[in-house]
Amino acid sequence: MKSRNYEKLSPETSERIKYDIEHNCRPSFGANSAEAKRRVQSEDVENVWRSAYIRDVDKIMHSPFYNRYTDKTQVFSFYKNDDITRRALHVQLVSRIARTIGKALNLNLDLIEAIALGHDIGHTPFGHAGERFLSEVYHAETGRYFNHNVHSLRVLDGIFPLNLTLDTLNGIITHNGEFEMHEYRPEPMTDFHAFDEMVEQCYVDEKKILEIVPSTLEGCVVRVCDIIAYLGKDRQDAIRANLLESHNELGNGSIGTVNQEIINNLMVNIIDNSYGKPYIMLDREHYEGLRHAKRVNYEQIYHRENLTTMLDGTVKPMIQRLYTKLLDDLKASRTSSPIFEHHIDFVSTNYYAPTDKPYIETEPNQIVVDYIASMTDDYCAELYKFLFPNSSIDIKYHGYFESLDSIY
Repeated sequence: MKSRNYEKLSPETSERIKYDIEHNCRPSFGANSAEAKRRVQSEDVENVWRSAYIRDVDKIMHSPFYNRYTDKTQVFSFYKNDDITRRALHVQLVSRIARTIGKALNLNLDLIEAIALGHDIGHTPFGHAGERFLSEVYHAETGRYFNHNVHSLRVLDGIFPLNLTLDTLNGIITHNGEFEMHEYRPEPMTDFHAFDEMVEQCYVDEKKILEIVPSTLEGCVVRVCDIIAYLGKDRQDAIRANLLESHNELGNGSIGTVNQEIINNLMVNIIDNSYGKPYIMLDREHYEGLRHAKRVNYEQIYHRENLTTMLDGTVKPMIQRLYTKLLDDLKASRTSSPIFEHHIDFVSTNYYAPTDKPYIETEPNQIVVDYIASMTDDYCAELYKFLFPNSSIDIKYHGYFESLDSIY
């Protein structure tokens, strides 16, 4: 077996952290929960045993759509394999990696956890392909764009108004792990008015999502850890899905090739370059290594022809037809349609802000988007079969026992 390269924290940084802990003089640029802002400031006030951000964590984990993480694609949609990552595990990995870094940097771990656990709750079924297909049809109908991080915000602040803190909501919408940065420097967000304007711009300006950055160091940590969490794990999953024979096909990266190396080496480098500073940074070598590893993943895994062909040939027409059918049912008030029985009724039952307008009065295209984005992979496929029983479009799953077919 090839020996692994696990980098270690520099002696200087290690000794400095040790000294600062022993002398109770650790630098702190983390968020102060006592200063956290909510839309309704008089509610959900922190106390001695539940901080503002702990309350956010609890609200997110008990929110109506949190369970659905379990059956949402991370990368591989068509595999019946319990060892391949689903989105529920991904958010836990992001949280764990980010909290490890956050603890070393003396940041607010509760805020990190809240952002990490909530960051993908608005993700579509079938991963980023499902997100892209839903955005295409939504834009064609309304001129607005769908982005999963913006929709995560909508789930937790609109569909179900949980009264989360501004820091948590900002970290969620700005988390986008598809866009790496050499240095992550927070841009303060003053109030909800400025925040709401930023959110609206993300719906109407396709490039706005590329520009926004977190307002806290905790949000910055989660954003870079979103990348760290999937870089090596997706390689691991690609081998388990038999798309790659081994890590050797991915070359020898400067930050490591396997998951354990990548996570360790990037965490160590971030701590070394960020301790005691008001920003999160990788050195040039590790930043370029991260970019290279991400590019290799796209070439060897995400854009693999058999994966993209299957998604374009099945999931895309499924989402397009579902969107049209559900929108028609909604506009025609066909109350027996699943969009009423499985979505509108569900949201209305779990919506606990009776002073606001009823959910049914939401713009119809938005309701359809809310419904489709909330679906798990299996539910989406089952709904399609239910609504279009004679359709030739069908998802072919790689089953548990395919490799045994030639034996029995």
